[in-house]
Amino acid sequence: MSLYIERRGQGPDLVLLHGWGMNGAVWHSFAEWLEQDFCLHMIDLPGFGESPALSADANLQDWAQAVLEVMPEQASLLGWSLGGLIATELAARQPRRVRHLVTLASSPRFVAEPDWPGIKPEVLAEFERQLADDHMQVVNRFLALQAMGSEHAREDIRRLRDSLSRKPGPDPLALAAGLALLGSVDLRDSLTSLEPPLLRLYGRLDGLVPRKTAALVDILAPASQSHIEAKASHAPFISHPEATARVIREFLLG
Repeated sequence: MSLYIERRGQGPDLVLLHGWGMNGAVWHSFAEWLEQDFCLHMIDLPGFGESPALSADANLQDWAQAVLEVMPEQASLLGWSLGGLIATELAARQPRRVRHLVTLASSPRFVAEPDWPGIKPEVLAEFERQLADDHMQVVNRFLALQAMGSEHAREDIRRLRDSLSRKPGPDPLALAAGLALLGSVDLRDSLTSLEPPLLRLYGRLDGLVPRKTAALVDILAPASQSHIEAKASHAPFISHPEATARVIREFLLG
């Protein structure tokens, strides 16, 4: 199986991994801010956009391996939300293949626990129950959650929906598998020994990855850098593309 990949720009290789329910087209507008400095590799994750799905029992390692097989021999990784989990897994498993790791509105553990902020387990459970009835309605609800709190919420949702409509709809089994990853994966231990340089970007108004997460990950990965975009929610690269691209460019190019 080979994942679909779209390439734009010139310069050092930068692989972009999208979030749950989306596809590589979500990066198109943001790519305009980066393609002068980087060769962008925008991948459709398994079961999304133009890429075939993995088996229903595929785990995070399987998703990461699928990306590894199509990415350049060495590249920096930029992972948004679910894509950040996959990028982190790749950086932990294959550090020689990853020059830098950038996570965007992502967390090593998405589900809330007594001592960890995140998505309430019952919210994810409700999404999982609703997938069987109308998976696209669940995707649309998730898009609304991603923009909630943003000063450009309506425009952010419109742009996300527009990106989604440019390619085939997501495979329902891939949606379920992706939700399962968000609900089960815990990469906090991996961060403590991560080798590639790490930049973590957050939106202060993000309801899915609360800003309190940043301080906790500071402790797990003290050598990493972090930036919180003050007026952004879960999609800073859409609501604040120039500022987000500037921080990424400075980190990757030094």
